[in-house]
Amino acid sequence: MTIFDKLFAPEEYAGRVRAVQARMRAAGFDVILCQDPANMCWLTGFDGWSFYVPQCVVLQVDAANPVWFGRAQDAKSARLTTYLPDADIVAFSERLVQHPQEHPYDELAALIRDRGWGRARIGVEMDAHYYTARCHQHLVAGLAGASLANNGDLVNWARLVKSPAEVALMREAGRICTAAIDRATGAMRPGVPQQDVIAAVLDTLTRGVPGAGGDYAAIVPLMPVGEGTSTPHLTWTDRPLPDNTLAMLEISGVRRRYHAPLTRTFHIGEPPPAISDLAKIIVEGVDAALAMARPGHTAEAVEAAWQAVLNRHGLSKQSRVGYSIGLAYPPDWGERTVSLRPGDRTVLEEGMCFHIQSGLWLTDHGAAISESCVVGPAGGERLCDAPRELIVVR
Repeated sequence: MTIFDKLFAPEEYAGRVRAVQARMRAAGFDVILCQDPANMCWLTGFDGWSFYVPQCVVLQVDAANPVWFGRAQDAKSARLTTYLPDADIVAFSERLVQHPQEHPYDELAALIRDRGWGRARIGVEMDAHYYTARCHQHLVAGLAGASLANNGDLVNWARLVKSPAEVALMREAGRICTAAIDRATGAMRPGVPQQDVIAAVLDTLTRGVPGAGGDYAAIVPLMPVGEGTSTPHLTWTDRPLPDNTLAMLEISGVRRRYHAPLTRTFHIGEPPPAISDLAKIIVEGVDAALAMARPGHTAEAVEAAWQAVLNRHGLSKQSRVGYSIGLAYPPDWGERTVSLRPGDRTVLEEGMCFHIQSGLWLTDHGAAISESCVVGPAGGERLCDAPRELIVVR
């Protein structure tokens, strides 16, 4: 029995490697190091909750394969989840885990030197969450003859346009997310402890839908309540839901690490007209953004379409209205590439995916009715099918 189904065929990974190598040549890099777990997975298929220790994928500009470098006890994960030959799965010494003086990247530097790349132009992921200052310090010390520089999220940008197989996974993630919103709607009632709502949501996100099991998300469910809705990133508490209040829920369906996030706003009890009107404006703005999310338009044009709707109603939003999404690991499901905001002139292409995060956070309350979408010929195609309105529960 196969214990782990690899995500994609070997040919898809080979094509990704070639595309990244072309970007490396254009950027002037001989070698790049990827410590972002999403980039590691995208290039090789490697999967495992091992990103809390130093690890990376090394890619040389003319190499047939990347090299996986990580903890010895995680090397079997590389053999199970990737197509890499054993020669390109390299483990560091177990004694280096959280060693006070030595570091796993001492052995990484030795590996790079042994492969003949000790004087290479090396691009590192200086903005990756798990590439620590200490990683960089030991790498610089061990590669005195090399030239190290920020690679500018080179692999993140290569991931921007999704293959048909990736889009299929994101559509499945959207189905899972839709089911979880439906479950939350049934669970959210006055007097229900907030953690019970989240437990129901997590149960659905994990169980998934027929034919598509769910996975863990890069961000936990966010559920601000009452005045907490005036800020976006609060999680739940153990307090019961009040009789008459706003609640916001931001979650993501996940299928094999591919994310389809969504936010919905609930009102427990009869909502004031101002809240109902705000929700309608948000949906109108998202519709305008979705219509603009077509090949050939720019990221800032999508934001401008949203902002124009807000402006007509005397509102505005200072933060970006969205960002690119896809394959992700904690702590973030964004790709750190395109932002839907003024000044981002990235031209959209079919197959790019975005979370149009349409939240408005005002002085003492807020609302968000967001959409994840894939750029298609006629505009952004929604990945989820949850109700597009203020959800009133009584």
